[in-house]
This record gives sequence, C-alpha cells and structure tokens, in this order.
Amino acid sequence: MPLLSDLIQRAADRLFMPWVLLVLMGGGIYLTLRLRFVQVRRFREALGVMLSARPQGKDGPLTPFQAFMTALGASIGTGNIAGVATAIISGGPGALFWIWCYGFFATAIKFCEAVLGLRFRVAQGDAVKSGPMYYLRDGLKSPALAWLYAVVACLGALTTTPFSQPNSIGVALSHVLPTGEVVLPWLGAVSRTSLGVGLAVGVLTWAVIIGGIKAIGRAAEKLAPLKVGLYLAGGLIVLVAHAAALPAVLALVFREAFSLQAAGGTAAGLGVMMAMRYGVARGVYANEAGYGTAAVAYGTAQSDRPEQQGLHAVMETFIVSCVTSSISALTILVSGVAQQSIALTRAGGEGLTSTAAVAGAFNTVMPTVGGWIVAFCAFLFGYTTLIGWAFYGEQALEYLVGPRATKAYRWVYCLLIPFGAIAKPTAVWAWGDMMNALQVFPNMIGLIGLAGLAAKVATRRDERAGLV
Repeated sequence: MPLLSDLIQRAADRLFMPWVLLVLMGGGIYLTLRLRFVQVRRFREALGVMLSARPQGKDGPLTPFQAFMTALGASIGTGNIAGVATAIISGGPGALFWIWCYGFFATAIKFCEAVLGLRFRVAQGDAVKSGPMYYLRDGLKSPALAWLYAVVACLGALTTTPFSQPNSIGVALSHVLPTGEVVLPWLGAVSRTSLGVGLAVGVLTWAVIIGGIKAIGRAAEKLAPLKVGLYLAGGLIVLVAHAAALPAVLALVFREAFSLQAAGGTAAGLGVMMAMRYGVARGVYANEAGYGTAAVAYGTAQSDRPEQQGLHAVMETFIVSCVTSSISALTILVSGVAQQSIALTRAGGEGLTSTAAVAGAFNTVMPTVGGWIVAFCAFLFGYTTLIGWAFYGEQALEYLVGPRATKAYRWVYCLLIPFGAIAKPTAVWAWGDMMNALQVFPNMIGLIGLAGLAAKVATRRDERAGLV
C-alpha cells in the first residue's frame, strides 16, 4: 500500500504536469507580452524605486519599503534553500534553467498581483483589507472565485507554511548540531533538535504576529536585508572557491534542461519534463508568483500609486529567482554535492537533499562554519516567511468570517509549527506543492481577466517622476 506521502506526491505531480505548468508558464508569457516586457523596460526604474521608495499616500499601515520587505521576506523562505536543492536533486541540474525561465515570466505575474492588490484593496487609514479576494470580487465581479480563493489560501497558509519552513530549519540545524531522539505519544521517535527548533520558532513567531501587520512590517524591514546579504556573501565565497567548475556546471544546466533522459535514469523522454516540473514547482515555491500573496503584502503600503508597488514586485522577483535561488543551486552543483546525491539516489541510496545539501556545499569551502551560515540563513529565511504568511492566511480568513477569528487563527498557526519541524520532508513538500497548485488557478483567472488594467499601469509614463 502506498505511503500517504507517496499519494500526496502523485496528486501534486498530476496537478503540476501539465496543468499548473501550463497555467503559470502560459499566463506568465501572456502577461509579459500584454505588459510589453515591463520587467525589461522598467527594470532600471524598479531599481531606483527599491532604493529610494517613500510613502505616496496616507492609507495603509506600512511604508512602501516595509511592504516591499514584508513581501520579500515572505517569499524568500526556505524554499529558496531547501526547495531549490530538492529541485536539483529530484529534477536534475536542468531544473535550474526552468527556475530562471519561470522567474523571468513570473515577474510580470508579480507585477500584476501588486498593482491589482493596491488598486482593489479596501483601506481606511491603517485598517486595510487586501488580496486576490478583492480584485476577484470587485474587479472581475466574481464573488464565487473570490470565496474559493480565500478558502484555499487560508487552508494553504495554515497547512503548508507552518510545516515547510520549520521543517527545513530543523533539517539545517540537525546538520550542524548533535542530535538525539525523543519518543512522543502517538508520534514515536522524533529528532530532539527538530522538536526544540519547532518550539522555539513557534514562540518567536507568536511574539511578532500577535502584534499584527505593523509588527510584522517592522520585523521584516530589519531581517529581510540581513538574510539576503548574509546568504549572498556565503554563496559567493563558495562559488569563487569552485570558480574553475562554474563554466562546466552552467553548460550542464543548459544541456540537462532539454535532456531526453530523466535525472533518475528511469525512462527516455522524461528528463526535460522532470526538469520542468521541479523547476517550475520549486520556482513558484521560491518566488510565489501566481499565489496572489503579493497582492496582500503590497496592498498594505502607504501608497496610492499602483505602479510603485508593481515595480517593487519586479525587484522582489528578480532577487528571489536570479540571486538567492541561483546561489542555492550553483553552490551544490559546483561543489559536487548535487551530483553525488543524484548518483546515490539512482543507485537506490539516500544522498544529501533539502537544506542539508546546501550546508554540505558550504562546508566544502568553510568546514563547520559553512553549515552554520546555512543554518542561520535557513532560520532567518523560514522565520520571516512564517510571519509574512501568517498575515496572508489571516487576511483570507478575515474575508471569509470577519475579524472575530483572527486571534484564534494566530494561536493555531503557531501551535502547528513544532509539528512541522518534526514531519517528514517529502510529505511536507508534496503537500505544499498540491496546496499551492490549487491556489494558483483562481488567482491566474483574475490576473488574466484584469490584465488590461495592469497593462495601463505598466505603460504609464507621465507619473514616473513622482515615484522616487
């Protein structure tokens, strides 16, 4: 009888191949054309907005920079470390090409989400309600789709993020700390380190989200730049140390992206499909384009100019897809960790995967220290994602039942974190894939249906001078 994790993985695979892949890639290509390659035309302007953004309106609890950092902090989670490493080990080196490919087109998706999130939010002072629910209801005029999205988003936030993020943090710390086992009722033997990590992260998450979106914004404003800078510095050290292997690795990435042989050596014709499946799945998990979460984050900004938030989303997606995800993938490839793990998997054994693979790559250049850098970055990545997604799920729940359930939701969200830390990584990521896939469909319908509004903002030139 198949294990539950295997059943979940099969369901996720069937959703992603080909349905979610077609919706995300097809939608991303359509929006890129509809917005006239906004991610290329206005990239320099987006960089300027990121560096010098200031409030452009009175409504909203967060400054534009805080909203940007909340979105960036929430999207750069352990999916950028564990998820990308899993994509390379499971889908082969070619998965990195598809992460880049989807990242390029995902920028247009994120731009639309941010623009529509601000355009259709319900705001009065610091009280803001935002997210795809509102542009589906008020823009697309489809209350049924809005309700469906809110149900899936609320359930997804509650059953994926409190599991995937602490799980990867626990894996990272177990790789650098001596760990034993403790026997729990109904759960059996679990890692003592992972359990301790789950309890600590749960308390720390509660300490921030109990204060609402302003506390989340203040925390993200400080932690998001720190985690990106630290991870980038550590990754560059590894890449420089293995610089001689980089040309061959890049050639391998492009060759394997279109290989007719699967990474696991199972059947001809599956290689490119597996690379695409894992590349797009982990790519969307890393940058979150298509989920609709950008609409929630950027809708909180003190701004009345949707183009400002759209350009922030351009930079957010670029940083996630082309910087942090590339660091994770390239370090495990140039160090040989990925190739060793793929070979072991092909032989029926178990190699390093998830966060442990990246820690192993860092350790090839900085023994022990490298593993600690990855572990600390995994903590920061996972923690900021946890506090950001808590607000995303809260907004979806509030749309469904009103604000009366907010406090109970925050407690349940934090209480689930220790269980996520001790869960099996394969089941955690498979469930995350499936829930994210379900969230994509109603959101993409809204984005494509309202693409005309976003296109007007993308081609607007007369207000650019007021953005920076």
